[in-house]
Amino acid sequence: MNTTRPADALAALAARVGFEVEWSDAQGMMRRVPDSTLAALLECAGLPCATAAQLRHSAAAVNAEQSARRLPPLITAECDHAIELPASAVRNGSRYRIELESGALIDGRFTAPKGGPALLAPVPEPGYHTLTVNDHQLTLAVAPPRCHTIAAAWRARHGDAARVPPLWGVAAQLYGLRRAGDGGIGDYTALATLAADSARHGAAALAVSPTHAMFSADPGHFSPYAPSSRLWLNVAHIDPAARFGVEAAHAASVAASVGTLPTELEALPLIDWRRAVPSKLAVLRALFDRFCANDRETNSPHAQAFDAFCERGGEALEDHARFEALQAAMLGGPEGLRHWRDWPAGLQDPRSADVATFAAGNRREVDFHRFLQWLAADGLQRAQQAARDAGMAIGLVADLAVGCDGAGSHGWSLPHDMLQRVSVGAPPDIFNQAGQSWGLTTFSPRAMHSNGFRAFIDMLRAAFAHAGGVRIDHILGLRRLWLVPEGESARHGAYLRYPFDDLVRLIALESWRHRAIVIGEDLGTVPEGLRERLAAHALYGTRVLWFEHDGNAFLAPDRWDPNGVATTTTHDLATVAGWWRGSDIDWRNRIGQTLPRDDGRDPVALEHERRAYDRDGLWHAFQQAGCAPRDTPAPPPDAAPVDAALRFVGASASPLFTCPLEDLLALADQPNLPGSIDEHPNWRRRLPLDVETLYRDPAVAARVQTIADARAAAPTRADEPPPSAGATPPDASRPDTAPPSAMP
Repeated sequence: MNTTRPADALAALAARVGFEVEWSDAQGMMRRVPDSTLAALLECAGLPCATAAQLRHSAAAVNAEQSARRLPPLITAECDHAIELPASAVRNGSRYRIELESGALIDGRFTAPKGGPALLAPVPEPGYHTLTVNDHQLTLAVAPPRCHTIAAAWRARHGDAARVPPLWGVAAQLYGLRRAGDGGIGDYTALATLAADSARHGAAALAVSPTHAMFSADPGHFSPYAPSSRLWLNVAHIDPAARFGVEAAHAASVAASVGTLPTELEALPLIDWRRAVPSKLAVLRALFDRFCANDRETNSPHAQAFDAFCERGGEALEDHARFEALQAAMLGGPEGLRHWRDWPAGLQDPRSADVATFAAGNRREVDFHRFLQWLAADGLQRAQQAARDAGMAIGLVADLAVGCDGAGSHGWSLPHDMLQRVSVGAPPDIFNQAGQSWGLTTFSPRAMHSNGFRAFIDMLRAAFAHAGGVRIDHILGLRRLWLVPEGESARHGAYLRYPFDDLVRLIALESWRHRAIVIGEDLGTVPEGLRERLAAHALYGTRVLWFEHDGNAFLAPDRWDPNGVATTTTHDLATVAGWWRGSDIDWRNRIGQTLPRDDGRDPVALEHERRAYDRDGLWHAFQQAGCAPRDTPAPPPDAAPVDAALRFVGASASPLFTCPLEDLLALADQPNLPGSIDEHPNWRRRLPLDVETLYRDPAVAARVQTIADARAAAPTRADEPPPSAGATPPDASRPDTAPPSAMP
């Protein structure tokens, strides 16, 4: 007789699919997720359990998925390590064949100690190899032990015997870059100019804010960390003249009748996204009309390049273009439907006959959005090429957002790969007692396993496509993510575990294939041992000045983590000048984020008192490190010692220091204030100098020299082994040698 209570069965099912039924909060107290939350999250995961019958059915479905008798479509492994398969899925003594990407074959026979897993012989080469067991084929994703390293990137440029010095780079918010003719939004041409100039001044890398695709029909949604798709690019950053020339761009501008609006938008201190994006798209649409009339009619080299791009983009590109056209049509209708779940049923499925009919009837509009993606990819690739041609060892470091807007093209195109009706966020902590719900969704771990990690691999390849490195936002999500049912408070969530080992191996494999470094944003409440595991794979962490503190004092530069990338601040934190002044404290109070105290004391005044104490502590650390004059009091709040901060972080033991342009320019305002939407001008600030004159500014030039001198004197990291001893990776940047599909 089954005496299992429904609540116990619910918790057991939740645990089986990866939800943490119990978790430790910011105070170290154990919490249990309420059954109502578990039920809601299981429903979102496609496992309804509102009734006992539904619960049994969902449990049976999970049992079938997790059956040890089934071989998954993809298995990850590491070079030269034995590969385990479920013993019940293969017969002991049966034969197998592994076809390596290089064409070599490995034939073998399974061995399985009694009660143990079936073992494959170690594979010596990284790559996506094909395993055949009887008549069944699956993919073996065999990773190198480590990602491509900073040292490997330097030596690829300067020779294997070259000494690897402590390197530095800059970090830029792409939208905030200025150049004459950009139409009011930073573009890929400005990025190319900045990259080349930074390289000529000694920078090895240029970290860039996310370039993910946004919503061309909905320019009011412009946070780069809440994109429509992480597979495609933001078309608002296109320079119309980059591919077709200044004359063609001018003719398109005249045809679009935008008048003086682009010039007016360029003069603003803040981006007016709602006016700038439609203006840019009008010019690009006129350029597309010219392209169709001239290039397509004559099958010019431009037309041939576009057709080749569309061929490579395939179904995924077509899906994104169809979504863009569909959303514009739905938003333009009487009901203004933004989310694809609210569209007519026939348009919610990208494979439906209704969507195919719409695409056929709106072919030119769909092609326009493919055209935009072609120009965006061309622009970003030109920026990376400019960086490399000017001498950057790494080049652009792309930013991979933790999730995407569920209303976007990624969610519409891959509804079965993405979690539905949930939001990624964070539980309550000492800084945010309400918790956080970011309004983003991401991949389903169940779908990852059942689909051979196809969507995750495609996303990685998109991130690496035009870069020498990738920064992974909130890399803690490789282990677990806090999920909140749609419409619920962030308190009412739970952690969902992800297949950490599989994801890290796939990241290392794609890093190796693309010869690109990987940086993880590992800030916040970091699970014990996570940083050490990431470091073992040469996946660098992020070390921020404000957090390099042992509880008593700021860490001296030589105590900074050699496995981390150093920086003064991030887009979500105060700049050096802003922190010194306390601007972040004042902003939080201004928008209502400061909570009253029970004792009646002024919380803002107390925060400023704490900041004054911290200023003294940081100034003392500067002095102890020889970065500021001794026997001199800390400067007042309005005289931030930006140069001393750059010298201090530049002297760190980290192999790479990336300096935000805001600190290179000693700006007080930060790009984003977490927890705000319209109260603070998030993702709108433009730099006061244009990219052509940036490094000619005397103050900037002096700070660049300060950084260069500090890096020259910084501790040199002990030599490291090569990232892998296996086969040479394919040139993933070339279409004819692009990595094959992860699926057999």
